[in-house]
Amino acid sequence: MRQKELTDLFKSVRERRPLVHHITNYVTVNDCANITICAGGAPVMADAPEEVAEMTSFAGALVLNIGTLNAAQVESMILAGGMANDRKIPVILDPVGAGATRFRTATVQRLMDELKISVLKGNAGEIGVLAGAGGKVRGVDSHGLAGDVAAIAKDFAKSARLIVSVSGETDIVTDGKRTLLVTNGHPLMGSISGTGCMAASVTGVFCAVSDDLLNASAAALAAFGIAGERAAGEAKGPFTFKTALFDELAGLTPAMLARGAKIKKA
Repeated sequence: MRQKELTDLFKSVRERRPLVHHITNYVTVNDCANITICAGGAPVMADAPEEVAEMTSFAGALVLNIGTLNAAQVESMILAGGMANDRKIPVILDPVGAGATRFRTATVQRLMDELKISVLKGNAGEIGVLAGAGGKVRGVDSHGLAGDVAAIAKDFAKSARLIVSVSGETDIVTDGKRTLLVTNGHPLMGSISGTGCMAASVTGVFCAVSDDLLNASAAALAAFGIAGERAAGEAKGPFTFKTALFDELAGLTPAMLARGAKIKKA
């Protein structure tokens, strides 16, 4: 991505402050709300079936996260996702722990069958399971994916007709035709729970203001990764790092994103 594209995209985020509706997990819900604010968006966390469709109707993006999954939540996701599809609002799905249990895997398949998912953001194990490439997941953590992750993600994105965003030491974002690699970030981002969930929230913020969801997804991961790099320099350990991560994302400017983003074509 060119520096001007990154600058303009992040300026739009900060100027428009898009509303991002989440149906997410209770472990990281507060972190996701706060990282959305720090990125420049406005979060709402509503999962009651009586209001999810109405809430989604005036959002800029919808983030679905199955981290603490239950049957009632799935029905709310279907209702919210249907409204998002009707209003052409991007839907970001984080398939947390897909492959760990039959219920999780079947739920993601149902969501992908019944809804138009815009961006599927997961780790290599989750994406491998869903792509039929044999990813390994224990609990909600990836335990690897045999084979070429970028090629598997690209083929899956093409067949499923969505953006696949794979988190890792090198993030991979692909629509099946174009593939971008993002190398921003720091190992300390893996030392606290919820960074994957927060990355999905930041992706929702950026996708809410752009028609180019590939570039928006890559820019979101770069912004989050830069915040992680900067936070690591201030941290004494995992929890000082977490505090600094929020501060650094909140203080990130469009110019800083443009200068610091490590995004290249595959």
